[in-house]
Amino acid sequence: MIGRLSGLLLEKNPPQILLDCHGVGYEVDVPMSTFYNLPGLGEKTTLFTHLAIREDAHVLFGFASVEERSVFRQLIKISGVGARTALAILSGMSVGDLAQAITLQEAGRLIKIPGIGKKTAERLLLELKGKLGADLGHASGVMQSDASSDILNALLALGYSDKEAMLALKQVPKEAGVSEGIKLALKALSKA
Repeated sequence: MIGRLSGLLLEKNPPQILLDCHGVGYEVDVPMSTFYNLPGLGEKTTLFTHLAIREDAHVLFGFASVEERSVFRQLIKISGVGARTALAILSGMSVGDLAQAITLQEAGRLIKIPGIGKKTAERLLLELKGKLGADLGHASGVMQSDASSDILNALLALGYSDKEAMLALKQVPKEAGVSEGIKLALKALSKA
């Protein structure tokens, strides 16, 4: 219903801001990633928004980018993840980092976010696999095919770090199969 707001920033009270749009003040909840990038008070800003209508309130959420809003919408579709939890996730890690954590199936990175327990992290990994990682993987520099994901997981299982595995994976042609890709990645790692 309300997709974007543009106006003067009147107040900043984390995680909420007050945005004056031609005389109408909108209270907007924003993740900390957006909050830290806001201009000073009295300056013009634009936010992409999501309006949540509940029985007891209409709550407006604002985001610095369309990608951030898209991830928020994906998160709130998951059972047990409400708007506040989705904001906490986006406050705790960037969209690219979240996509990478989903792609690499790293529950440990998600558990570090306040309010995210082991079960919620596992549910996020399960429900977002193939959705979030596939959509945003290119933004975070992660290749997105089933073979590359399998190659990456194999390298991680062999004890290589995320960084080493990602660098080796970049050396593997996109059309390579899993077994061939693992051999090529190991060869690249042995030269490093």
